[in-house]
Amino acid sequence: MEDKFKLVSFDRKQQQKTDLSFLSLKEAKKVRAFHASFPIYQKTPLIEFRNTAKALGIRTMYVKDESYRFGLNAFKVLGGSYAIGNYIADRLGMDISELPYERMVSPEIRKKLGNLTFVTATDGNHGRGVAWTANQLKQHSVVYMPKGSARERLENIRAEGAEASITEYNYDDAVRLANKQAEEKGWIMVQDTAWEGYEDIPTWIMQGYVTMGLEAYEQLPERPTHIFVQAGVGSMAGSIVGFFSGIYGDERPIMTVVEPNKADCLYRTAEANDGKLHFVTGQLDTIMAGLACGEPSSIGW
Repeated sequence: MEDKFKLVSFDRKQQQKTDLSFLSLKEAKKVRAFHASFPIYQKTPLIEFRNTAKALGIRTMYVKDESYRFGLNAFKVLGGSYAIGNYIADRLGMDISELPYERMVSPEIRKKLGNLTFVTATDGNHGRGVAWTANQLKQHSVVYMPKGSARERLENIRAEGAEASITEYNYDDAVRLANKQAEEKGWIMVQDTAWEGYEDIPTWIMQGYVTMGLEAYEQLPERPTHIFVQAGVGSMAGSIVGFFSGIYGDERPIMTVVEPNKADCLYRTAEANDGKLHFVTGQLDTIMAGLACGEPSSIGW
């Protein structure tokens, strides 16, 4: 049986003007400066797949290898760390450019902040990034994982110092649980999907992912013709699409967003093309656990 792919074309430029200034080259350099202040920071490699390109009949192909990112095997920490950094800066009435890692962990800043608890819902990588950042900053984190999450991922998150558990809910309901706990206990919700009234932190998370885009932009020897990104709620996809659209303008590459066939909320939203977000409910079975999301991020979209 042959695998079948569903394709839909959607051009945001033809729908409405979108403000991409928060994903600009200037902002990207500011974001990267924050990440580079962490002692463990290094650029992840952009690897040329010559043989694969030859087999596909294309001139060349590159893959950004995020398995090296901060020792966490995933890009997600870029978003969570930048959001937490911005939250702390905002709480102190400062700009994040004034709070590199060394100052953020200083006794002076820790005394001003007191003890904070960051909470999130995750299948693994985002929560691990939030837990890692909280641990680096000597703060607390709580992570709720959806039903069916791998035990190994749970233990990886706990290894970063988080209080983590696997719930009986799917991803989107686990997000609602985390938000409820944040509201009741005064915790800080750090989620990579946005909804009405919750947009600052998801915006910072999207900005955090731009470090990956900026690195790739600097590593590429020429303008790419096509860019492929995966999507769960669409925050990373929106970040990369927005960054490269801003860089190249009308000469931007063709950008393709890939989703699991049972968690295709962005595909459904693009296909409907009615100005509304379209959700997928129920058990979102997929081997790509990190993409098992049924509700698009409003900001990412």
